[in-house]
Amino acid sequence: MAYQDILYDKRDGIATITINRPTVLNAFRADTVEAMLDAMRDAEEDEDIGVVVLAGAGDRAFCSGGDNSARASGSQSDKGYGGRGLVGLPIEELHGMIRESRKPVIAKVQGYAIGGGNVLATVCDLTIASEKAVFGQVGPRVGSVDPGWGTAFLARHVGDKRAREIWFLCRRYTAAEAFQMGLVNKVVPAEQLDAEVEAWCREILALSPTAIAIAKRSFNADSDNIRGIGALGFEALALYYNSEESKEGTAAFLEKRRPDFRKRKRS
Repeated sequence: MAYQDILYDKRDGIATITINRPTVLNAFRADTVEAMLDAMRDAEEDEDIGVVVLAGAGDRAFCSGGDNSARASGSQSDKGYGGRGLVGLPIEELHGMIRESRKPVIAKVQGYAIGGGNVLATVCDLTIASEKAVFGQVGPRVGSVDPGWGTAFLARHVGDKRAREIWFLCRRYTAAEAFQMGLVNKVVPAEQLDAEVEAWCREILALSPTAIAIAKRSFNADSDNIRGIGALGFEALALYYNSEESKEGTAAFLEKRRPDFRKRKRS
């Protein structure tokens, strides 16, 4: 299958899915998520593949989250998402597929992993980052939030207090800081990132794939209740995205101005 928004490569047991929208810092839209889902299904069904790598094209960003221009225009509706904006994307399905895959999924983060990109890195089994990588959330700054894996599951990685800080303040964190808080497995110089990810993949491929699959299922069992939290949260998010408060965040982002959420909340 030919893809417009991603690059998909399978080589020597490794499937690499690269978000190929560098001009928008690899922000995802409906087509992007659908393509990633298709590639994930293919990698899962291919017995020759033992590990999946998620990456972003270019040197600036792994992924900057959902494409707010698509959310503002309602351009997702042609995919049957009813103009619900980013909440209508099958991003929950993608998160679920990353977790349910029998194969380890590694996030290769060379630049910004912001918003939904930070959530993708969180959901992946392992994260390897360049020293130039930057992590963080922006949801409350643009009238959005991830009510499942990006919040509750994030707290499993970094602790409850730190997870609340990440969401309540919307700060950015260096790769070194992300490593210290448990969000990243390894940080290397930018020029060594590809080689480091390759080395981790080779170590995984030398091990029993069945034992790895059982281990992954066992790890997941402890946190699978978050799937229900996320499903409930996304239903609420669909309603929130139709509010003036949320629309103010998107408008302010696109107009490059400071949002006035409290005024919109009162109106």
